[in-house]
Amino acid sequence: MRRILATDVEAAYNGDPAAHSFGEVISCYPAIRAISNYRIAHELLVLGVPLIPRIITEMAHSETGIDIHPGAQIGSHFTIDHGTGVVIGETCIIGNNVKLYQGVTLGAKSFPLDEDGKPIKGIPRHPILEDNVIVYSNATILGRITIGRGATVGGNIWVTEDVPAGARIVQTKAKK
Repeated sequence: MRRILATDVEAAYNGDPAAHSFGEVISCYPAIRAISNYRIAHELLVLGVPLIPRIITEMAHSETGIDIHPGAQIGSHFTIDHGTGVVIGETCIIGNNVKLYQGVTLGAKSFPLDEDGKPIKGIPRHPILEDNVIVYSNATILGRITIGRGATVGGNIWVTEDVPAGARIVQTKAKK
C-alpha cells in the first residue's frame, strides 16, 4: 500500500507546477488525504471488513469534498487536481496514470430494479477509465461505459457512451 500511495504523491507532484515538494503534496493536498483513506478502506473491504471502509471514506469526503467509494478499483499514479466535488462510484474501474479535475462525477446512469422496485445490488454500473485518461473539470461520465486508453474528456461534458482510445471529447462551439 505504501508503494502505491507513493505513486499517487508522485503523480500529484509531477502534475502540478505549483507543487514545490513531496512533503507539501502529502501535507496540503486534499486529494492525497482522500486517496490515502480510499486505499486503506479498499484493502479493508477486500479483506471483508464490514462498515469501517465506508466510515473511512465518508470521513475523507466530509473533510475534502472528494467522495470515493471503497469498492472502486483504482490503479497507480492516480491524482485529482483540486478535487472538490469529485464523485467516484462503487463499481468504477480506473487504470494507471489517470488524472481527474474538480467536480468530476463517475456515476451510474441507471440501474435495474427488483420485483419490489428496489435497486439490484452488486452489478457493474459505473464507468471504466483505462490507463492515461484525463478528465477535466465538471465532466459527468455515467453508466458502465469505457473511456479508452489515452483519451481526454473536456470540462463540462456529459458522457454516456464509450469513448475510443486516444479520443479527445470536447464541447462544440455554438454556431451563429
